[in-house]
Amino acid sequence: MTTSVPTAHPDALAELALRLAATGALPAYVYDLPALDRHAAAVRAALPGVELFYAVKANPDPELLRTLAPHVDGFEVSSGGEVVHVRSLFPDARLAFGGPGKTDAELALGAWRLHVESPHELRRLARIAGAEGADILLRANLKASIEGAALAMGGGATPFGMDEDGVAECLRLLDGAPHLRLRGVHAHLASGLDAARMLELADRVLGYARDLGLAEINLGGGMAVDYRNPAARFDWAAYGRGLAVLRRPGEVLRIEPGRALTVYCGHYLAQVIDVKRVHGETFAIVTGGTHHLRTPVTKGHDQPFTVIPGPGSDGPRVRDEHVTVVGQLCTPKDVFARRVPVAELAVGDVVAFAMAGAYAWNISHHDFLMHPKPGFHYLR
Repeated sequence: MTTSVPTAHPDALAELALRLAATGALPAYVYDLPALDRHAAAVRAALPGVELFYAVKANPDPELLRTLAPHVDGFEVSSGGEVVHVRSLFPDARLAFGGPGKTDAELALGAWRLHVESPHELRRLARIAGAEGADILLRANLKASIEGAALAMGGGATPFGMDEDGVAECLRLLDGAPHLRLRGVHAHLASGLDAARMLELADRVLGYARDLGLAEINLGGGMAVDYRNPAARFDWAAYGRGLAVLRRPGEVLRIEPGRALTVYCGHYLAQVIDVKRVHGETFAIVTGGTHHLRTPVTKGHDQPFTVIPGPGSDGPRVRDEHVTVVGQLCTPKDVFARRVPVAELAVGDVVAFAMAGAYAWNISHHDFLMHPKPGFHYLR
């Protein structure tokens, strides 16, 4: 089920939540498109002279992509499925195609830029690309300090990209493949870092690219998102100022954030089915579960939420207690948040999980226990 709701006033989310609850239409995802539009515009304004691509893997929802399209220079894709999906919406979009396991069929799809992950992939591309050739970036996995990163994509031994020896081998191979046009370097080394740390990594990558004589540099994404403090946002202004200082004349700098663009526009709504105490701990069981919103399990955090009071019921109610919020799955891992202080919560209330606009529905194990799929709704 999909609906669109105008954002007439700030209570639009709560009104929609209660309407869906009254009709048995929860759980559901709700995406706030005006909020996404404002956020994307602010990010774009903070990055003068820097190309902004959106990493589709974070959330490929068509309405989100349409909202982002006016603010981005292109899309980063990581599979043939994403290539086809984005081209169906934006046939002329610039696509940067990355990922460590591209098949021959995916290489044959072509892209505005292909991020080559290994010498073997380069040899395969040289054979597949034909006379048309391809514009490529070499993905470098440089040794670097990435302490504090939520995810290490590089900096040491990972399956992503190539070390200096692998890049050097590719450069030798390119001498015999003039139809492959080397445009630059791609280096997404870590995720979950603040602006200052991201700029340190950018300086390292830029130095490496300059040593190779390459002036097109994709610095990847990975801007920090703090689920424990939703109000703490990545400092895009500081990052933009820092990149302006680092960039030299003639250089093209590109970034490809995903989570940091769309995470804040999404909510996952679930209704409280039961409230109970077990061995001294209070549990709220809600419709749905982590098969719809896997993020808190994978990242090991409490998903932030607010409680939207329902119409009332004769079911259990708690006040001023610490509550663990769980879903309907028959596994102890189906937990959204543990022992979170709640002023009041009752059967029939709606729990609105925030920061569900990225790596949420699209990475979850939807069919476990064959529960119904959530609806998708849009505030416009």
